[in-house]
Amino acid sequence: MEWETLLETAAAVKRLKMFPYFDIAHYVLMCLAVKEDIYPTQFTGQKVFSRIHPLSCWFGSMLLCFAGGILGNLLLGEPLLEPLKNESNVLTATAVWYLINYAPFDCVYKLCKFTPVKLVISLLHEIFRANKVHYSILFALKNFPGSYLLVCAFGVLKGSASLHMRIFQRLICGIWQPSNVEILKPTVITKGSLVASILFILKYKEYIEAPEEIVYFGVFVYFSIIRLLYMLFGVDPFVPFEKLICFLFFGGLIDSIRKAIVKEERTAATGKNSPAGHRPKEE
Repeated sequence: MEWETLLETAAAVKRLKMFPYFDIAHYVLMCLAVKEDIYPTQFTGQKVFSRIHPLSCWFGSMLLCFAGGILGNLLLGEPLLEPLKNESNVLTATAVWYLINYAPFDCVYKLCKFTPVKLVISLLHEIFRANKVHYSILFALKNFPGSYLLVCAFGVLKGSASLHMRIFQRLICGIWQPSNVEILKPTVITKGSLVASILFILKYKEYIEAPEEIVYFGVFVYFSIIRLLYMLFGVDPFVPFEKLICFLFFGGLIDSIRKAIVKEERTAATGKNSPAGHRPKEE
């Protein structure tokens, strides 16, 4: 691909408006997450949760749909419900929620779960995610210049807000699972948002000389690749790097050295206590 063509493609992707198509892709995945959650039988019996508790199901879905705005406002000290004042977005999200949960014969839900369709929706959602991380980094750099840790945290939060909101959504729906907090067990999406935030910061501090459109497009492609790897094969591409970092900097190397020393001492002690002419069994 020629450089001019790549630049034009990247610029076209960057200019895409999120509403309604990319927002709808986001709403679909959030409503699917709520619908497919595992609910306690004392709340649902043998019936679907949305049939028994439609209000709780709707409110939990809205929390995930607008998690980025709600959590972003929490960090900025702004009204938490301000993202819900846009009636067009709320009505669109509500329509998506209704169709996924109450369409006849679950036809909309089954269509969205059909693998090729879900892949397309997921790719649209990654453009949405790249857009959110990009503009959140621009906003944070403008309002918190020099506070790069806060800027990076803001970008990560906007890129993976729904995952951080899950504990509150589940609590509203009758599920309490504090061990599943996102910061305790980061998913590939949160890790990817961290890398994307760092890339955008480096770009706007002029450590990356590529055009802004190319960096934006590269982040979208990067998000799409890690999402497809995780969806299709269950692969987390960050695991090898995490293991290496933990081994070098978080005690793994020291633990290995200590185990080797202890094993050597035990072998030496066993050799001294063995009768003459007998060799200790190798472990």
